[in-house]
Amino acid sequence: MRRQRRCRRRLYAIECATFRYGRGWESAYPCSAMTATTQTVTTQGAEGATTTQGAERTYEVRTYGCQMNVHDSERLSGLLEDAGYVRAAEGDTPDVVVFNTCAVRENADNRLYGNLGHLRPIKMARKGMQIAVGGCLAQKDQGEIVRRAPWVDVVFGTHNIGSLPVLLERARIAEEAQVEIKESLETFPSTLPSRRESAYAAWVAISVGCNNTCTFCIVPSLRGKEKDRRPGDILSEVRTLVDQGVLEITLLGQNVNTYGVEFGDRLAFGKLLRACGDVEGLERVRFTSPHPAAFTDDVIAAMAETPNVMHQLHMPLQSGSDRILKAMRRSYRSERYLGIIERVRAAMPDAAISTDIIVGFPGETEEDFQQTLEVVRRSRFANAFTFQYSIRPGTPAATMEDQVPKAVVQERYERLVALQEEISWEENKKQVGRTLEVLVAEGEGRKDDATHRLSGRAADNRLVHLAASDVAADARPGDMVTVEVTYAAPHHLVADKVLSVRRTRAGDAWEARQAAPQRGSAVSLGMPTIGRPAPLPAEPSACSAV
Repeated sequence: MRRQRRCRRRLYAIECATFRYGRGWESAYPCSAMTATTQTVTTQGAEGATTTQGAERTYEVRTYGCQMNVHDSERLSGLLEDAGYVRAAEGDTPDVVVFNTCAVRENADNRLYGNLGHLRPIKMARKGMQIAVGGCLAQKDQGEIVRRAPWVDVVFGTHNIGSLPVLLERARIAEEAQVEIKESLETFPSTLPSRRESAYAAWVAISVGCNNTCTFCIVPSLRGKEKDRRPGDILSEVRTLVDQGVLEITLLGQNVNTYGVEFGDRLAFGKLLRACGDVEGLERVRFTSPHPAAFTDDVIAAMAETPNVMHQLHMPLQSGSDRILKAMRRSYRSERYLGIIERVRAAMPDAAISTDIIVGFPGETEEDFQQTLEVVRRSRFANAFTFQYSIRPGTPAATMEDQVPKAVVQERYERLVALQEEISWEENKKQVGRTLEVLVAEGEGRKDDATHRLSGRAADNRLVHLAASDVAADARPGDMVTVEVTYAAPHHLVADKVLSVRRTRAGDAWEARQAAPQRGSAVSLGMPTIGRPAPLPAEPSACSAV
């Protein structure tokens, strides 16, 4: 009991140190048994394997949902590595599993609880293993997660991801689940350490939260009101990333083009795009996702006039019916949406435009759906992410009358997908014979090994599979390859003619990462970091002084 009380007192000291970002949480412990890296435990795996004593504790982060969640997971990984954990090798059972969850669709709940159930026997057989659940579903369900899955150790929300290492340690010492949900943002996630998944492309969050009240969406209640970063902080992060070898960034926000609302500058997003154009070495700038109601002509001008801003736009439509848009509380109508597309294409004829569409919103009639199909025909999207409406408890749409029968939703969904597939293929066929510069990427082509191809993204974000010819033999992820498109499918292009390869700093960064894998690459913007402080340099002895 005395030792447990001492541990709790030490834990309090750790929490104070952590949230001051002064010294690392594990270095606040005087005894090595309290650090993630030096715990002395013997654990038995699910298949009888026993871990060695004194081994570093390993982790795995499983991510569901949007790009913001992917970016948050990079922060979670950075926090854990700063706290002394190491990423588990592929195929190994980790000591800590973190689920970063999504709450946008109903099957997100089923997927999480199914995976938690799968982990239960593994955890029961592995002494010391911990499970943490964070993200939007954790913010929504809170303590319900522990009630339904009592073997979960930690539940944390969208506003306090920086608390994860402390909560894990608190759960381990107290031997009981820790549920901590904050109602407002504690610290902007981009000030936290990060383990970037890519050496050549990076997410940069410029805002979090949303001020809209779409009736189908639960995100505003889980992410809170919009909070904007200062432009100088954003550009500092961008320059740091470029110095590390990154040549493509994607600016992130729930409604990325409303950036500036918090500090009263409605033209701030267009200014930010232009400022990114002045960052030397930054070759590609993308952003996602803008809201049509806030899309202004100065942003179109910035896209067209800033050389490194890509002529690619992902702008959610959701429905082509004005009646349904009103019921959704989407503050634009179909003609405004089509007008934006018309102006974008007038300024950038080569622009590739994609969208999100919901089928089967409550009250949607066949006439409403036909209006959506008409807007799709007129918009000529390069691709579309199409979704069947699902009820989300806590949203106004969940209790609306005239919920559309599942069979009707499915039939409409299939018609929409067929139409968009036809349009995508027609638009992709226009690319055949064109010369494109492709950024070679990892993980884009699932069949690359079997087909002996490389894969990457063109400037307009189209997926391109290219021949691994003699010319491209030395191309690395992060390098630029100039190709001629020889074939088009609905969802990708094929380029069997490789014209040249341009080796880049990004490719160098990728190669260096392969040669000497790092335990994370924190982009801290000069902020103090969580974790063990770097050791001070040894003081010179008197005989070595000059």
